[in-house]
Amino acid sequence: MSETTTSTILQEPKVESYTAKAFAAQSPTSPLAATSIPRRKPLPNDVEIEILFCGVCHSDLHQTKNEWVDFLATVYPCVPGHEIVGRVTSVGSAVKKFKVGDIAAVGCMVNSCGTCPSCKEGLEQHCDNLATVFTYNSEDKILGGMTYGGYSESIVVDQNFVLRVPDGLDPAGAAPLLCAGITTYSPLRHWKVGKGQKVGIVGLGGLGHMGLKFAHAMGAHTVLFTTSAHKADDARRLGADEVVMSKNPEEIQKHERSFDFILNTVSAPHDVNAYINLLKRDGTMTFVGAPPKPVPLGVFGLIAGRRSLAGSSIGGIPETQEMLNFCAEHGVTSDIELIPIQKINEAYDRLLKSDVKYRFVIDMKSLK
Repeated sequence: MSETTTSTILQEPKVESYTAKAFAAQSPTSPLAATSIPRRKPLPNDVEIEILFCGVCHSDLHQTKNEWVDFLATVYPCVPGHEIVGRVTSVGSAVKKFKVGDIAAVGCMVNSCGTCPSCKEGLEQHCDNLATVFTYNSEDKILGGMTYGGYSESIVVDQNFVLRVPDGLDPAGAAPLLCAGITTYSPLRHWKVGKGQKVGIVGLGGLGHMGLKFAHAMGAHTVLFTTSAHKADDARRLGADEVVMSKNPEEIQKHERSFDFILNTVSAPHDVNAYINLLKRDGTMTFVGAPPKPVPLGVFGLIAGRRSLAGSSIGGIPETQEMLNFCAEHGVTSDIELIPIQKINEAYDRLLKSDVKYRFVIDMKSLK
């Protein structure tokens, strides 16, 4: 059994570790391949999870290719994966929230400062001390080095950052909820989407299909905007009351000044001003997609109706648990294609072509 020391910043005693199987990128140009990584043995507050399923997020591809170098440079080897569902295999002596055998989940974060106002409000993703520890490619202050994600056979996480998967929720379909799900649920809840409102979803991909499901389940009149006519039937199946071809100015114009809220999930460059003009007075458009370059913005469209533009990332731990409970109550999971870990590089190639409906999920038993 090997041992590694913790970060010198914390001055912790040595922490025992074990070796786990994983898939990692060794450089920006190398394919993901089998490797082994260290995992700490559970500390008193830790939960050890055998990973059953791990969703494949587009950000996994960005990170392994180091495409966010100006924002979050990748340290190699990089083990991606932050949409994790698994079975609890052991717990630390102080753990009260979980027991062996529970089906549990881990999302984008595994720790934060816990003391700032944002963390105390359950908004750990907005930690005021910038101490959020992400599930992978973040400083591991316990073992040292970097954190490793869910493309692996197990993970060990503080109980306060582990979620409970409700009974009856399909574990494979639930995996993408830990990122795609909470990324779309959080802004819809924050802007109080509900019955009597008209809500637009821009784009039908991994995020957009979850936005449709949530807005529909919340009771809103839901409209999908897409550039692809062949997606119309699927959009209605997922919960859209109307489908608008966003390249058709006449279709767009019919909806001017009618939306309470628009959730924009598109990362590709596009005309945001066309959507601003669709908002009612005091309406809001929130971005969860992130175009790689600044987009032209006509300020008069905002001034004209006291409209707002906003952005949103993931949700905090309490809201993520709320989202999972909502999904169990309303029968919401992600539409997935289940793959073995050995096909992850093929899946990345298909992601670049938008060739998936609507999220890949890795069946982690294939790693064994």
